[in-house]
Amino acid sequence: MPRSDAGNPARLVAHDPSWSLIAQEELAAVAHALEDVEGGSEAVLDHIGSTSVPGLAAKPFVDLQVRIAPLPAEGALDAAFARIGYRRAHGSRPDSPGVYRDLPRGSEVVADEVWEKRLFVGRDGMTILHVRRMDSPWGRYAVWFRDWLRAHPDQRDRYEQVKRGLSEENHGKADYDDYTRGKTAFFDEVQASFEAWGRARP
Repeated sequence: MPRSDAGNPARLVAHDPSWSLIAQEELAAVAHALEDVEGGSEAVLDHIGSTSVPGLAAKPFVDLQVRIAPLPAEGALDAAFARIGYRRAHGSRPDSPGVYRDLPRGSEVVADEVWEKRLFVGRDGMTILHVRRMDSPWGRYAVWFRDWLRAHPDQRDRYEQVKRGLSEENHGKADYDDYTRGKTAFFDEVQASFEAWGRARP
């Protein structure tokens, strides 16, 4: 029998339609905060992650993304985002995935610095803001993967089963870093499919 969700940092909940409304409101605030930041007026803002896919169970954290050029220097965004309640995130562990840089993946070969990023958490701890370079492959992959899952309900359901299994395995752990790393096998399996699908779109 599945264990209780109590004490599970990777706890999943059923999709909540209000997540998209939260994302819209938060992205509007982020856009306003970026007005005085170099490159901010041309930045691309996205709702990404599992909360952006209708019908997909998710951890109840709304993931948002900013793609910007140039990537602001360390600390340059802190004051701008502090005004809307976002603080810089530093991860649960020194090697927490996706905090200071994305793990290279996919077919594109780019310079190492392209994977650098900034990560912020909203005032309530329920919104997470990923700031990536405009030329980051991860920035594109996040959007392609989201849209591919929306267009392929069978793959969405497969992904949910993977997530549920990993969630159960991470019961009682101090954070969800291992859950995040555990999804790599699924991403590796479908990377070529969603990349090809994304590149074929107009």
